[in-house]
Amino acid sequence: MFRRTKTEAVAPDEVPVKPGGKGRPTPTRKEAEAAARARAKTPRTRKERLAAQRLAKSESSAKVRAGMKSGDERYLLPRDKGPVRRFIRDFVDSRLSFIELLIPLLVVTMVLGYSGVETLQDLGNTILLGTVLLVVMDMVALRFRLRRQLAQRFPDEPTKGTTYYAITRALQMKFMRLPKAKVKLGQDLPEHYR
Repeated sequence: MFRRTKTEAVAPDEVPVKPGGKGRPTPTRKEAEAAARARAKTPRTRKERLAAQRLAKSESSAKVRAGMKSGDERYLLPRDKGPVRRFIRDFVDSRLSFIELLIPLLVVTMVLGYSGVETLQDLGNTILLGTVLLVVMDMVALRFRLRRQLAQRFPDEPTKGTTYYAITRALQMKFMRLPKAKVKLGQDLPEHYR
């Protein structure tokens, strides 16, 4: 007599997402309490606790790695933070340097050196010596160009450690650099990095 009548559950209409909203409906009390209980549930055994810690650590490191790849300042290491370091990364990434060819050429010289043929070994040694000389010249040129650009763009900033940072970035192959390159080869760099 005073009971509610059971009616068919009517599917709610698609609610348009309002700008600035969270994009999902507010959870019911039952759902919220179940989620809170699941979060508060402590592992019963040592094995479960270690598995939960391992999972949390892997999720955290994946988030940090994704942030580093995208160049998000919050996730960068202290050595990579700041406008000067961002400019150095862009400066190194926008130019083609002989340093990037160092590792493939070292592999070629190693193969030639272990070939067993004396002529090929001599050729490998010549290529190795030429590679080392070109890399040293490229590093010196990189240093002078970078110092000149830093003096123009960041006159008040200290330049300690910038050469080492630029050379270590240039020594890495482009696809292995972290944070990932944001500029293409030959691209003009922006005037302001603040």
